[in-house]
Amino acid sequence: MNRLLAYTAEAFAAIWRNRTRSLLTMLGMIIGTSSIIAVLGISKAASGGIRGTLDSFGDPGFSISVDPDQNDPQSAALQYRDARIVGTALAGKLTDVEPAYQRSFTLRAGDIKYSTFGVADGDYHPDSIALVEGRRISGADLTSGARVCNLTRALAERMFGDARAVGRILRVGGSRCTVIGVWAEIKGGLFNSAGANDFFTVPYTMFHDLVPGPVDGLSLYAARGVTVGEIGPDVTAVLRRLHGPGAKYIVQDNNASLQTFDTVLGVITNGLTAIGGVALLVAGIGIMNIMLVSVSERTREIGLRKSIGARNADIALQFLLEAILLSLIGGGIGTALGFAGVVAAYNAVSALVGPAPIPYLLIISVAAGFSTLVGTVFGTYPALRASRLDPIAALRS
Repeated sequence: MNRLLAYTAEAFAAIWRNRTRSLLTMLGMIIGTSSIIAVLGISKAASGGIRGTLDSFGDPGFSISVDPDQNDPQSAALQYRDARIVGTALAGKLTDVEPAYQRSFTLRAGDIKYSTFGVADGDYHPDSIALVEGRRISGADLTSGARVCNLTRALAERMFGDARAVGRILRVGGSRCTVIGVWAEIKGGLFNSAGANDFFTVPYTMFHDLVPGPVDGLSLYAARGVTVGEIGPDVTAVLRRLHGPGAKYIVQDNNASLQTFDTVLGVITNGLTAIGGVALLVAGIGIMNIMLVSVSERTREIGLRKSIGARNADIALQFLLEAILLSLIGGGIGTALGFAGVVAAYNAVSALVGPAPIPYLLIISVAAGFSTLVGTVFGTYPALRASRLDPIAALRS
């Protein structure tokens, strides 16, 4: 242990003697590490924020809609009653089946008029989105055909200002609707810009009265342990019995779509990290080059050490430690700069995707791992070359 500490002190002294050269050598490590830390930290934080917001929506289930590329799409059109028939026929495999609607409406509250979109809702709520006031749509609302609605917070403020929205009357198209709940605000400009923070929901029974005729599709939720691949053909078979054997439908696994989004985000992150890795490769080559120069400059010193009993392993360890220290110092500075970039970008990221936790442990682990790896890999050859010098030839140089 004492020998290792002595060699470490000598390595520090050698780096300090040639501090200008050492600093220039470390620039590659600083640039490469800072870029990797910044990209990795920001992308992981953004990914965590997006995933957290999507998870709050709960089980997205899967949806079935009419395939427009068929001979007679009209005959295959999904009807309101189809949800009840499918749910009854596959009661053991499905937790819930609801007719799906989404339409644009003009809302009125007193003198205020605003156009936005409404979505049908039922009494099955697998999500964890909170309400700031009121309650959600219930089974009693569906059974009685109640004229009620839930608003997002942004829409409630637009229609009623700072006043309490629950209990107020809203005209949806030509129908009166009582507000029974207001959703909490969805954090993140990415979701708000997609319209997720400016809509309202009504019971699907009310939606059917507002917009009679075919539904947009069916929203289905599989029972525990049942996959979409297992239940999809069964649902399609029931619908073909209702609409004819030639009817064609599209089954969309909403959860798979979210997983695809995660995969794409991961590919982008890995690609950007790989670009930073190229800078680290260049930095490693620079460390190897400067260590080879150091070996050439200190050939006589190596000969003297060997002549008084230093082993090949001692010489190799001394030069390897110097290379690792160069890499670690550069990596440490790069980590600090990259971390500063992540912290500086945090507010912008959280404003875009919602609360985004910074992976501190991951950042430190990656920085330490990469720095040690680069120093070890690219310092090994110069260290071995120094250890294999013939002491007599080294003394004569």
